[in-house]
Amino acid sequence: MPANRNALIRYKTIDNCLRNKYRRWTLEDLIDACSDALYEYEGITKGISRRTIQMDIQMMRSEKLGYNAPIVVYDNKYYRYEDEEYSITNTPLSEQDLKVMSEAVEVLRQFKGFSYFSNMGDIISRLEDHVTSARQKTIPVIDFEKNESLKGIDYLDMIYHAVVSKQVLRMKYRSFKARSASSFLLYPYLLKEYRNRWFVFGVKQGISVLVNLALDRIHSLEIAKEESYRENTVFDPVTFFDDLVGVTKNTGSRAEVVRFWVDRLNAPYVETKPLHKSQRVVERQKDGAIVFEIEVVINQELRREICGFAEGIRVLSPPVLVQQMASKFQQANDLYRQE
Repeated sequence: MPANRNALIRYKTIDNCLRNKYRRWTLEDLIDACSDALYEYEGITKGISRRTIQMDIQMMRSEKLGYNAPIVVYDNKYYRYEDEEYSITNTPLSEQDLKVMSEAVEVLRQFKGFSYFSNMGDIISRLEDHVTSARQKTIPVIDFEKNESLKGIDYLDMIYHAVVSKQVLRMKYRSFKARSASSFLLYPYLLKEYRNRWFVFGVKQGISVLVNLALDRIHSLEIAKEESYRENTVFDPVTFFDDLVGVTKNTGSRAEVVRFWVDRLNAPYVETKPLHKSQRVVERQKDGAIVFEIEVVINQELRREICGFAEGIRVLSPPVLVQQMASKFQQANDLYRQE
């Protein structure tokens, strides 16, 4: 690995330059490019010496980092890659790299049962699968759910850094119900993923109500550098989702006890994959059906989850949810009866 972050930025910058075969790169050009990159990413204004870049080139050429970059000089002045397809980002993992990664995976696996590391479970599995694939030259055996065509995903990094750095976002957004997009300032507090879709939670300028906005409905986004950030005083991200299925909770919403019956065919699925972490068994019936209870806020995501079991589930209480589900299923029945 590079000795420090700045060195890594320089190596990557030199690599990007030499991959551009439509321009001729002198040592001075590489120095300027690296200086610009360090200013952009790290805010470093101090210049870079010729010796530093010359040493970087030598390091990239060597085996120390595993690059073995084919950097050559032509016309006694210009630098380029002898192999036009080469890039340090394409450098394969060495056997030693794989060995170290394998050992790291084994160590990380030991922590998967601890609450502090519970969110690392899928990361460890991905790393373990990558190491196995690289060693055996086989295709991966784990495929995690993903949606590579999801709109708005390119805003994820900007919003993440805005939350961490406590910066205000200037956003143009259109909800599904709105006729046109509206522009406003948002104080972002949390990013949340639900069913492979991303949401940002925050407060709009001039309003004290918490909102959650889907990234795929954002039309434009930028950092409002001139605006002062407003600290989060409206919700606790640690406990906010404890009584939720999904991400929707209106101000003042309270959890209710929801009791529902599941037939014998679907009961095993609901029991092994609960609708919510509060789920408990109320009654096991002789025919294999089970009555469950959960304590959650009644929202759209909950209703959709129940609809997914169609005729295999029946809500018993509270009355308001019984009426809502009966109405939904009646509308569905009418839809299928249309000629």
